[in-house]
Amino acid sequence: MSDRKFNIICGHYGCGKSNYSINLALDMAKNGRRVMLVDLDLVNPYFLSSGYKDMLEENGIKVIAPLFANTNVETPALPADLNLMFETDMDVVMDLGGDDAGAVVLGRYAGQLSQIDYEMTYLVNKYRNLTATVDDTVEIIKEIEAASRCKATKVLNNSHLKFETTFQTVEESIDYAKDVAKVLELPFIGSTIPKFLLEDEAVKSKIDNSEETFIPIDIYVRAPWE
Repeated sequence: MSDRKFNIICGHYGCGKSNYSINLALDMAKNGRRVMLVDLDLVNPYFLSSGYKDMLEENGIKVIAPLFANTNVETPALPADLNLMFETDMDVVMDLGGDDAGAVVLGRYAGQLSQIDYEMTYLVNKYRNLTATVDDTVEIIKEIEAASRCKATKVLNNSHLKFETTFQTVEESIDYAKDVAKVLELPFIGSTIPKFLLEDEAVKSKIDNSEETFIPIDIYVRAPWE
């Protein structure tokens, strides 16, 4: 769980930003924190963290979302109350759109963010197209940083194959994620692992006896056809 007030979650399309953002916001709320989740994904209307607004609000989380979220509006627009994220005394979790295209919107707030001690977590997924190699993955964050005018502060391994993910899937991606962090000269904070894998006692035993850091997460975000 993050101890920072302002948390930006970024990464390549489909790396799992929205799902991780929901998990982070819920974990913070369950630990007594007052949380605001800001959905800044203006690129892909099908995988929005704000699509789970009712569930989030039931857990005491305030949600600020693009105007097309959960509507038939086709043209994305920023919500009028977006500046609340700089005025609130709540902890903020920001779900940024994928790649540099999704990060551009953040650039307009670079001046305000430069005055904030923010945390910008770069999620990496070895099994996504265009991020299978360390060099490609490093290039993506450079593009995101240029578009957003913000700097990543840490790397989190979120490598997965959706519901086909196994412990081996995660385990075999750790060195890749560590290498990305090393090249970027950023802290590597661990690897997420779907909670459904923890139902297997053999997997739990491997995790308990591992020197690696694993962060259990629930799977909330699904494609419309799943």
